[in-house]
Amino acid sequence: MKLLLDSSSSLLFSLLLAQLPVFTTASPLPQRRPTDMDKLSNQTKNLMKLTQELLREHAFDSDVEPHRFRSLPEMSNRSANDLNNLELKPTLSQLHADLKLYEHHFEWLNKVSKKHHHPALPKLVEMIREMKSLINLLHRQMLRVEAPRLTQATPSLPPHLPYQFDVLQSSHELLQHFKLFCDWAYRAFITLKPKVSAVQ
Repeated sequence: MKLLLDSSSSLLFSLLLAQLPVFTTASPLPQRRPTDMDKLSNQTKNLMKLTQELLREHAFDSDVEPHRFRSLPEMSNRSANDLNNLELKPTLSQLHADLKLYEHHFEWLNKVSKKHHHPALPKLVEMIREMKSLINLLHRQMLRVEAPRLTQATPSLPPHLPYQFDVLQSSHELLQHFKLFCDWAYRAFITLKPKVSAVQ
């Protein structure tokens, strides 16, 4: 009888050991909560996608007259090689100032587009809404790391646009410029993420 009990116990123990990997894998690992820097890079990526969609939907066959906008952030001096040398606070402050400047330009474009019944208006409104959300999130991150808020530059906007073609050209130039900015900002947020973790 004792031998039978010992054998049963041994068999039960072996069965439990065999099931152990199943129990371990069945319980899901706790998901890592996204940080504000994750949210910033994701929202920037989403904005870049919206920009690309607008450019595809309203592509130009002819060359667009450049330099209608004189006060857009300078992008020619920002390269992929500069990303590793970025400092946390100055970069966050500059990205915030740049986004505020783009916000002014796109709000101007939104007003002009309404007058001319621009077909991209719904997506443009969505884009401005996403931009405002990104600006607020970035400002919250700046407060956490004590990054200063830069003095806002006054945007230099084009004069009144009498024709719809002028509106289309202006929107194309602005979207092309903003696409470059989003691509660089996305990479910058990813590069800065470890530096934020080190500060907090």
